[in-house]
Amino acid sequence: MDVTVRNAPSFAVARLTLAPGESLNAESGAMMATSGGVEVESKMRGGLKGAFKRSVLGGESVFVSKFTAPSEGGWVDVAAKLPGDVATLPVDGGLNLARGGYLAADEGVEIDSKWGGLKNLAGGEGGFLVRVEGRGQVVLAAYGAIDVVELQAGESFVLDSGHMVAYEDGVEFSIRKVAKGMVQSLKSGEGLVFEFQGPGRVWTQSRNPGEFLGWLTAELPFSRG
Repeated sequence: MDVTVRNAPSFAVARLTLAPGESLNAESGAMMATSGGVEVESKMRGGLKGAFKRSVLGGESVFVSKFTAPSEGGWVDVAAKLPGDVATLPVDGGLNLARGGYLAADEGVEIDSKWGGLKNLAGGEGGFLVRVEGRGQVVLAAYGAIDVVELQAGESFVLDSGHMVAYEDGVEFSIRKVAKGMVQSLKSGEGLVFEFQGPGRVWTQSRNPGEFLGWLTAELPFSRG
């Protein structure tokens, strides 16, 4: 699977070019267009249990779309629900994604949901992560632009939980208040934050979907009576 991205970083579209007979899996509803002859199959991958974990726990769709290229090859365009960037990450072992970040992946990459612990629940991420395992490439989507922070061993940085996109195995994190004392944290307008510690890479997004949803809800007519 060869991936090229256009219209980044605001309204990115990823074109996934397939060799003859090659297949890929994508989040249900992510397809924008395909070349002629590409076959599409929607399935509940991993059975009912796997679909439940992806949907309720991981924030992904119950069904996964499988795209297979014809004998002459083909391509599939995928795009995210929210405006923002798209990144292609190599997978050789494991990778952890924020809920709703998965867009598409090679056939050799498995997607599952993983309990991130109570500290992740306190961070506002629902307690669950999307776990990516295998070998190949995964295409992930972000709200806004994507940045990558490369941490050396023992190096750390602090990130608002709503701006996390992905992190590598080996990266440790803890959850804490953004400032000393609850009053100071409330005054700052921030909630709890992640403190990541290397070695490894962390991918971030420049916009926070939760903040956008809160603003949108406040502006809707019914929320103002």
